[in-house]
Amino acid sequence: MARLGDIVFDCARPATVARFWAAALDGYAVAPYDDEELARLRALGITDVEDDPTVLVEPSDGGPRLFFQWVPEGKSAKNRVHLDLLATDLEAEAERLVGLGATVRERYADRLVLCDPEDNEFCVTPT
Repeated sequence: MARLGDIVFDCARPATVARFWAAALDGYAVAPYDDEELARLRALGITDVEDDPTVLVEPSDGGPRLFFQWVPEGKSAKNRVHLDLLATDLEAEAERLVGLGATVRERYADRLVLCDPEDNEFCVTPT
């Protein structure tokens, strides 16, 4: 039986999108850059972690990891898969997420549809 490993996002700016999701989700953080990881980047000719083509965001509680990878092509259509976030106060959470770089796409009575900094849609629903 398969288990969920990573949720992977294709993006143009992995570090930016990874930081957004690490800040948006409770208990998540960008994986630290140790000496081995920095050496891997230098071997690719990358000297600034902001230019890292693959950025990992890890949970503190053993949930699924989020993996952000650079792709050359831009988003061309609506997401086929999206994340649903839970919040006790939809408006307060939307305001917090907008402060992190999200935009509100649509408002419904039972949920809000937002987009991350690269226009990937996600929903916020009440707990």
